[in-house]
Amino acid sequence: MKYFPMMNRRMLNITGALACAALLTSAYVFQFFIGLDPCPLCIFQRLGVLVLGLIFLAAAIQHPGVSGARIYAGLLLLAALAGGGVSAWHLWLQHLPPGEAPACGPGFDYMLEAFPLMETIKMVFTASGECAEVAWRLLGLSMPAWVLLCFILLGGSGIWANVSASK
Repeated sequence: MKYFPMMNRRMLNITGALACAALLTSAYVFQFFIGLDPCPLCIFQRLGVLVLGLIFLAAAIQHPGVSGARIYAGLLLLAALAGGGVSAWHLWLQHLPPGEAPACGPGFDYMLEAFPLMETIKMVFTASGECAEVAWRLLGLSMPAWVLLCFILLGGSGIWANVSASK
């Protein structure tokens, strides 16, 4: 932190929370203004970004001592791994050959209404055809790939900020 004296742990956690808010805002812009409806796995990735952002925000508000900061680092790691795992699964589905992609299933709203929560989660992770579609790319990467990169960067920086950054 000697190169960035103004960046203490609280500021880095606020920055992480703001980055998560920006990711969620961009997801809603893509949904409501560009017309890209999220598939079930996209919704789970949004949930992962939300959880990550809330952990960053809680760490910034509480601004604990060294042991508390390490607990927040562990929570950030778990959230980043879970969200990154969903992103990686989604990315894997998008790279299946066309004949191997699963058929489209019911919408996520219908699944939540018609099935118990655990059954809905199981259905989401067995995937459906809309999760295998690539509707948008930037620099050759699909949206789940960008979200995976964000989970890696935010998770890594959050761990670094809460383990090694100055108070």
